[in-house]
Order: sequence, then C-alpha cells, then structure tokens
Amino acid sequence: MSDPVLSNAAIRGAYGAARNLSGAPAAHESEKAGQSFGDMLKSAAEEAVQTMRSADSTAQAGLVGKASTQQVVEATMAMESTVKVTVAMRDKLVEAYQEIMRMPI
Repeated sequence: MSDPVLSNAAIRGAYGAARNLSGAPAAHESEKAGQSFGDMLKSAAEEAVQTMRSADSTAQAGLVGKASTQQVVEATMAMESTVKVTVAMRDKLVEAYQEIMRMPI
C-alpha cells in the first residue's frame, strides 16, 4: 500500500480545521495578546498560590466544623495536584537551565 502524498495546502487546511474544532486560538492570535512566557509562568504561579491558600482555608474550616468532609477532601486533592504540577514545572525549568549552561559558547 502506498502512502498518499499531501500538499502543504492540504496539510494547512487540515490543521486549520482541527484547530477550529478544538477551539484553540491561532498562533498569531496569542501573539496579539502580548503574553510572554514569563507572564504565563507568573500567572500559573499566582493561580497555584491561590489554590493553595483556598485549600488551606477550607482545611481550617473543616477542622472547626464549618466545611464538610467532602469539601476538605476536594480541596486537599486540588492542593496535591497543584503541588505535583508545580514541582514538575520546577524540575523542567531547572533541567532546561542546566541544558543551557552546558551549551558551548
């Protein structure tokens, strides 16, 4: 069976159709927003801190009986997931930094 040869136009058309289906913004649209990688990391860190504070306050409310056990468990699970993602991001950033430092000049 031979592989079909696709033109660049066909590939771009398929990519555009798939992007429209998923609702993802086009690359040039995100550039217009002006959000840099640093801004994206900053907002992710701020969201992580907010999740941690929210989970902590829910756990404290659970200790005094103002929050149900289910709410405490859900907040704890959200906090655990946030910590795992944050640690994974930190590890990747450190690994990337080390890779850059090993590059010859």
